[in-house]
Amino acid sequence: MSAADTTTPAKVPPPRQVPPPAVPKAPRRRRTSGGAAVPWALLAPCLLILVLVMGYPLVRLVTLSFQKFGQSQLWGFQPAESVGFDNFGKVLGDSEFWTVVVRTIVFAVGSVVFTMVIGMLIALLLQRVSGWVKTLINIALVASWGMPIIVATTVFKWLFDSDYGVFNALLSKLPGVDMIGHNWFASGPQGLAVIMLLVVWGAVPFVVITLSAGLTQVPSELEEAARLDGAGAWGVFRYVTLPILKPIVVMLTTLSVIWDMGVFPQVFVMRGGHPEAEFQLLTTYSYDRAFVVNDYAQGSAIALLTVLLLLGVVAVYMRQMLQIGEVE
Repeated sequence: MSAADTTTPAKVPPPRQVPPPAVPKAPRRRRTSGGAAVPWALLAPCLLILVLVMGYPLVRLVTLSFQKFGQSQLWGFQPAESVGFDNFGKVLGDSEFWTVVVRTIVFAVGSVVFTMVIGMLIALLLQRVSGWVKTLINIALVASWGMPIIVATTVFKWLFDSDYGVFNALLSKLPGVDMIGHNWFASGPQGLAVIMLLVVWGAVPFVVITLSAGLTQVPSELEEAARLDGAGAWGVFRYVTLPILKPIVVMLTTLSVIWDMGVFPQVFVMRGGHPEAEFQLLTTYSYDRAFVVNDYAQGSAIALLTVLLLLGVVAVYMRQMLQIGEVE
């Protein structure tokens, strides 16, 4: 037996365990009793202004639409009488009202389609030009967008004048075309087409600027991948660009429908303050009934029906946005 076999091995003490560092506790946030009231307090001035500016006129509009209210009631010679739904019955039973409704819808749809198509084309073209050209075009768009409606209407009235109009002179320079002395407002369809062009001209800048901002959010990698898969320009736009821009397109389309169905100064100024029957839209028709015929109750009923029609458009818009939110 060797010395190595009889030697008792020394006991090695176990390693000392170091306790883990204490995790500092996050300080508790004290819930203030007025935390829920802060957003309402901040929104209160805006809500108050909306109630004062829109609430009272809307309530007054609803009240007048259910009363008999003419000049005698306006000057206080006779009290206003409640007539129930008689005003709505007269309006809805009038064939002229439905003609105006159809004309307004056609006018609004045409204006919205041309606005969105032209705005989308310009926004797409702006992505393919140099920086300084894009800046110049944006300046021109903002300048045209900021032009007062009365000024723009007066300019278009001069452009399409039958005697001194620039548009007729330019068309007459085409071979076989003689438009000198042509009156664009001799018929309703041609005159409304000119007014539609004016509305589109004023609405395109907002659409272009908004869509241009949305196009900056389209990933270039997706467009490149679509091109590698064999998609052309239309395919990339349809399957990549348009789905990403869908929320913006829905918003712009809805706003354009609301704005174009509420067109008033363009028609009123273009026709010298007295729109003929062929130029009447819902807004001018309501104004004509209230302030020309002096039947304020019937004019209020037409205006209220217009509001209900626009609320239907808003309901469709909200449904589309909720569906988009569920998909995302």
